[in-house]
Amino acid sequence: MVPKKIFFTKGVGTHKEKLASFELALRDAGIAACNLILVSSILPPGCKKVSKEEGVKYIRPGEIVFCVYDREQTKEPNRLIAASVGMAIPADENQHGYLSEHHAYGETEEKAGDYAEDLAASMLATTLGIEFNSDTAWDEKEQLFKMSGKIVKTSNITQSAIGNKDGLWTTVFSAAVFINDDQIEALANHTAPAVL
Repeated sequence: MVPKKIFFTKGVGTHKEKLASFELALRDAGIAACNLILVSSILPPGCKKVSKEEGVKYIRPGEIVFCVYDREQTKEPNRLIAASVGMAIPADENQHGYLSEHHAYGETEEKAGDYAEDLAASMLATTLGIEFNSDTAWDEKEQLFKMSGKIVKTSNITQSAIGNKDGLWTTVFSAAVFINDDQIEALANHTAPAVL
């Protein structure tokens, strides 16, 4: 099973119970009705990115769904938290790309997103034989990677939040959700007009 499509989503949840705050973050992300299976960081060759609105149409309640995701949680009032998934796509459509996950306390959405994007791009760069200094700032590495002609695109999806002022659990969640042939087929069969 090699996923054909992928979509990105994020959410925030706040509740007195830690688990319930996670559930609310999943609801905010639009994927609470499925069972998530965390997978590692490979973006299959030719895997097409679709919008969240299109992607959630493929998910059925109770379905096991594969994704790369990250979350962060806090009960500390006013504490900044972030969760991010980064993506790096190679120029060669026959080559796989990378996804990365990153979560942090005290990082802005932009900083956490850049870090996740840097992680994904760095993993892809080492696979493609691009030489770089790992201590170099992301902006410089991004230019180097793109100038190599081997990495065509990097991006991230990041959710940040400030811990609830009353000490309730706050959860941030970001995910790259895979869609496989079975899900595509099921939607096609479900929405196909009846044959008379």
